[in-house]
Amino acid sequence: MWWRRCDRRGRGHPHAGQTPRLAKVLPSGAWEERRTPGTFTLPAHIAFFSGFLPKLPQPVQPPRLWECRPPAIKTVDAGTFVFDAPNLLTGLAQHGYRTVCIGGVTYFSRETPLGSVLPDMFDEDHWRPEFCSPEPDSTRHQVDRALTVAEQYANRPLFLFVNVSATHVPHGHYTGDSGDSWQSQAAALAYADEHLGRLVDGLTGKKRWLIIMCADHGDAFGEEGYHGRGIAHPTVLNVPFAAWLSE
Repeated sequence: MWWRRCDRRGRGHPHAGQTPRLAKVLPSGAWEERRTPGTFTLPAHIAFFSGFLPKLPQPVQPPRLWECRPPAIKTVDAGTFVFDAPNLLTGLAQHGYRTVCIGGVTYFSRETPLGSVLPDMFDEDHWRPEFCSPEPDSTRHQVDRALTVAEQYANRPLFLFVNVSATHVPHGHYTGDSGDSWQSQAAALAYADEHLGRLVDGLTGKKRWLIIMCADHGDAFGEEGYHGRGIAHPTVLNVPFAAWLSE
């Protein structure tokens, strides 16, 4: 399960402590800081589904969690899940998994040919306008659908992907502003916290899950004059990450 970006400020920031549900489920109650392989939605997700998750900001990296079957000259760690397929979704399907996407931003909406690239990778995809960022209660709608899907496939292996859109622009409505800022993005995550906690509780109350939470990229809000995403700036490259097995 992934969602988009979140407030990158630390515990000492005045907006810290506004995500109590996530603090209860994250390992040690905190995020890891990592570096994304993509600076906007499309390349980041293509990389994720190919096995290239955000990396630690250090020279030595842990083994990859999964990997497409590599060339014969490459040695893969024994703990890495290797599949003979071009992406994780196809590889999991070969092992009996149902792969389901709960879309958020328009890259998952099928409104355009490009907006069908990511959904086409899944067995099943869901998107409605109320799942998208202009809807102030988008995360509630997405989590409701995700829990329904999980119940539908309760008796078979399931890969469930949720592209939580609340922290994607526009999010100024969470602070009553006409424009977007890091403050309104933090407010968006504070809104989403309750429903993300509800999703984790709903999934793990009955089964054990491998849960991955991370942002695909960050946003610049005027740092050094930069704004937006799709640029190689630290505010865009630095993302929160967490992965754990539920109890």
